Amino acid sequence: MRERFRVVGGAHLMGEVSVVGAKNSALKLMAVALLAVGRTTLTNVPAIADVTIMAELLRRLGVGVDYDAAAGVVVLEVPERIGHRADYELVRALRASISVLGPLVARVGEADVAVPGGDAIGSRGLDLHAAGLEALGAEVHVTHGYLIATAPRGLRGADIRLDFPSVGATENILTAAVLASGTTTIDNVAKEPEIIDIAQMLVSMGARVEGAGTSRITVHGVDSLAPTEHAVVSDRIAAGTWAFAAATTRGDIEVVGGVADHLRAPLGALEAAGCRVEVTDRGFRVSALERRPRAFDVATLPFPGFPTDLQPFALSYNAVADGSAMITENLFEARFRTVQELARLGADTQVDGHHVMTHGVPILSGAPVESSDIRSGAALVIAGLVAEGETLVSGVHHIDRGYPRFEEALRAMGAEVTREPDDEPPFE
Repeated sequence: MRERFRVVGGAHLMGEVSVVGAKNSALKLMAVALLAVGRTTLTNVPAIADVTIMAELLRRLGVGVDYDAAAGVVVLEVPERIGHRADYELVRALRASISVLGPLVARVGEADVAVPGGDAIGSRGLDLHAAGLEALGAEVHVTHGYLIATAPRGLRGADIRLDFPSVGATENILTAAVLASGTTTIDNVAKEPEIIDIAQMLVSMGARVEGAGTSRITVHGVDSLAPTEHAVVSDRIAAGTWAFAAATTRGDIEVVGGVADHLRAPLGALEAAGCRVEVTDRGFRVSALERRPRAFDVATLPFPGFPTDLQPFALSYNAVADGSAMITENLFEARFRTVQELARLGADTQVDGHHVMTHGVPILSGAPVESSDIRSGAALVIAGLVAEGETLVSGVHHIDRGYPRFEEALRAMGAEVTREPDDEPPFE
C-alpha cells in the first residue's frame, strides 16, 4: 500500500534526536559476514527497510539471519556452503546488494549478481568493480542483466588504481582481496568513515588491512577469516539531515550520537552561513534561532567533501535561505529531481546541467510532491515544514529505507507530520 506524509508548515524543530548506525555501513557489513563461517553479530543497526531487504537477500544465499530491529541487532549464521546468485527480484530494490560481489568471489570463487536498481539518482557504472576484480584474477562479464564473476583458480594480490574513489568499488575490491594470495594495494580509494568501519570489522575477523581512511589501502591476504561482533559506525548522513532540518526550520537540535568530524564540510558551511554549531558530549548541536541563515554554494565531492547524499537538503535549505547560491552536483547526474518538486512548493530555482541556481524566498507554499529517493523524500518533508499550509509527500517507502521512524522523530521536536494511505497515482 502506498503511503504519504501529511506535513503542516510553520514548524521550528526544537529538542534532540538520536542517530544510530549508518545505513551505508550496516548493509555492507552484513555482506562482509559472508567471508567467515559461523556466527557474526552486528549491533547499532538501524531499524530501516533496507536492512530487511538485505537480510532476505542473504537468506537466499543460505545464511541464517535474525534481525531484531527494536534492539538494533543482526545475527548472521554463515554456513560452510553458501549460494552465489543474488536475484534481480531483491537486487533491483537495493543498490547496496552489489556489495555481496567481492565476498562471494572470495569465498565461493563465483558470483552472479543482478545489476542493481534502487534510488533514481543516476547511473552508477560497475566498470571499476569489474576492473578491480579482474586485476585480482577474476573473469567478469555481464549476461542477461547479471554481473558474473568467476575465479576458478582463486584470487591473487595485485596493484590496483581506481580512476575515481568509488565507495562501492573500494568495498568490493577490499573484501575480495582479504582472501586473495599475496599483497594487494588499492590506490585512489574512497576515504569515507564507512570504509574505515568495514576495514575495522575485517581486521577483527583476522584480515590484515592497512591504510583505511587514506588514499591507499594495503591488504595482505590470509587463508581464512573468523566471525566477529561489531558495532556499526554512526550514520553521518542521518546526522547531517538533522543538522539541515535545524537550519532550514530555524530551530535548535542536538544530534545525539552524531559525529561532527564526519561532517566537517556541511557543518562548516552552516556555521559560516550564520548557524550556531557546537560539539557536545553526546554529539553536536545546530541552532538557527537568531536570524534567517544565509544561502551558500555547494559542490558535492567524495569524502571529506560535501556529501552528495546531503545535496537535496542543501536545496531545501537554500530555497528559504537569505540570498542566492549555486549547487553543483559532481557525482550523480539525476540527483536534481528534487528541484522540480521544490518548484511545486514555490522555490525559485533554475537548473543548468549539473548546476542549480537557487534564490531564497521567505516561505514556501504547501502542495503535493513526490519523492524519488531516500534523501529527496526526507528533504521534501523538511521543505514542507517551512511551507504555508499542508504539503503531501508521496513515496514514503523511500524515506523508510533510510530513516527509522522518521515522522516520530519529527513529532518529538514539535512538527505536525502524519502518515496516511496514498490513493493518488505517482506524479509523472
